Amino acid sequence: MERAYRSSTFLFAALTVLLGMAIVVQTLVHGDSAASGRFIVGAAFFADHFDPPIVVLAWAVFVGGVLQLALQVPYLYRMGLLPRWRLDFSHPGVRRILKLMAPAAFGVSISQLSLLINTIFASFLVSGSVSWLYYADRLMEFPAGMLGVALGTILLPSLSKYHADADHAEYARLLDWGLRLTVLLAVPAAVALAVLAMPLIAALFHYGRFTPEDAWMTQRAVVAYSIGLVGMILVKILAPGFYARQNITTPVKIGILTLILTQLMNLAFIVPLKHAGLALAIGLGACLNAALLYRALRASGAYTPQPGWAMFLVKVLCAVAIMAALLFAAMGHASWWLAAGWQRKLPALAGLVVLGTLAYGACLALFGFRPRDFSRRAAT
Repeated sequence: MERAYRSSTFLFAALTVLLGMAIVVQTLVHGDSAASGRFIVGAAFFADHFDPPIVVLAWAVFVGGVLQLALQVPYLYRMGLLPRWRLDFSHPGVRRILKLMAPAAFGVSISQLSLLINTIFASFLVSGSVSWLYYADRLMEFPAGMLGVALGTILLPSLSKYHADADHAEYARLLDWGLRLTVLLAVPAAVALAVLAMPLIAALFHYGRFTPEDAWMTQRAVVAYSIGLVGMILVKILAPGFYARQNITTPVKIGILTLILTQLMNLAFIVPLKHAGLALAIGLGACLNAALLYRALRASGAYTPQPGWAMFLVKVLCAVAIMAALLFAAMGHASWWLAAGWQRKLPALAGLVVLGTLAYGACLALFGFRPRDFSRRAAT
């Protein structure tokens, strides 16, 4: 079955700059909007039945996950794709998948492992450091998860098909398409996250016991995370380039090296930058991970950049710069965001999102980007 991957330039702009709007329903957990919905329903209707009430959120995750899985069953049945469970660990296919799965998961989870370790480091800092990193991570994980996982899922089957067919030229072109798409999406997302850090934090978190000091400290962590956002997403694009060729060893080796160097950066940054230094170490570690994966792909001959990268980068960076300048000029002073009520902050944040979307989309169109430039069909 043939599937077309249609990608509109203006949709890209919306996906990247609409980060602020989407995070409204994505803040509490890594997952999708259904995850946030189950949190809201659980907290609103069932909190009084639990002691302590916070336990309802844990049960909401479990129940929501089961419902999310159940929702897919009727559609799988209609398509004739409903799996029939026959547990057989002796089957060569099962054994092969189990053998490859753990190293593959490790290779793309270095940032998450580093974050877990950073929580331990942050626990030795001033009170609130763990929470500041947590809130900043909520804002960072949405674009990293949405863009990285989506593009990685699209790329892997076709890359595997091209490798199996020994079609090295098409393999390289598809990977190049994925990298360009990542730059087009991830760079404005990272810049928008950094520029709109305070409006996002104030509009989403600055309520109740979340003080202005908490907002400023969280902003520092968000900006530090945003430096490595592109690297985090690129890892999820480059790693499938190895997995499609059944090369699990290289991403694992690079992952181990990255994890070690990230911890060394933690030690170097934690004293002068405190919790923001821990976030910066994860970001730089992700960039290093992506750079090493890219270098390994080039060295193996599996990937050769297609012509036009230099001008492509210039156009994207110019569009992002214009978008960032307009957002910075329009967002106003942080004191307003910290003093205003949610009735004013949320519409103002929505206005910034619309402004950024229009600015970035208009610049892309002005520089000659068209939807057909990023249309591609899956391998058949």
